[in-house]
Amino acid sequence: MLLHGKKLSNFLSMKNLLIVNCKPNFFKSYIYHSFMSLQKKDFIEIEFTGKTKDGEIFDSNIKKDIEKAGLKLEAKPFIFALGEGMFLSGVDEYLIGKEIGEHKIELESKKAFGLRDPKQLQMIPIKVFKQHNLMPYAGAVFNFDNRMAKVLTVSGGRVMVDFNHLLAGKDVVYNVKISRKIEDLNEKIKAFNDFLFKQDLKFDIKDKTLTVEVEKPFVQFVNLFKDKYKDLFGLELKLEEKKKESKK
Repeated sequence: MLLHGKKLSNFLSMKNLLIVNCKPNFFKSYIYHSFMSLQKKDFIEIEFTGKTKDGEIFDSNIKKDIEKAGLKLEAKPFIFALGEGMFLSGVDEYLIGKEIGEHKIELESKKAFGLRDPKQLQMIPIKVFKQHNLMPYAGAVFNFDNRMAKVLTVSGGRVMVDFNHLLAGKDVVYNVKISRKIEDLNEKIKAFNDFLFKQDLKFDIKDKTLTVEVEKPFVQFVNLFKDKYKDLFGLELKLEEKKKESKK
């Protein structure tokens, strides 16, 4: 693209960003939007509430909404990297290219928690529940080897359960407020560690190496993510075993 006889790319360096003066104003807004819009791998801090179309709140990190819905969740801002599978994909994809501020995101079921699959309905003998001292009833939710299922009916010694996601087949709405884009590398890594391991791991950055202190049983597991640390932060992952505190 040409601008007054010169390539537009010549004007896109950061040092020239504030002094570009061209007509029409389209070029100014184009340049501004290119630098201000959020991109894949950007870390952002958000407050959000997810609702079904009929207004039922099912997820939030905002205190008043958590209390209103009676959810057992912690009210604190959430930091994550865009396009890295750290949030619901439909919301994640929507936010790429957007700017800091408030967004209302309406998702059809297939872009949210998926369509309902009849194959996910299963009949289970009631004795399976009794073996674990459980009494099934319609509406109860149980964990079957890390798969959540809702009891639909109990009849004649048989229990009909639904392994579909509890929100499968439902259109949802997310109200998301992007508070800021995270620039500090240490804050990004801390948020990523918390997301993956639910722990505040001690770490240190020197040159191009990220040294993380972990307990011995978790060394192999944490090492599985070394390529992701390299991809997101451009750092080589080095793990050190956490020293056990001596008992006094």
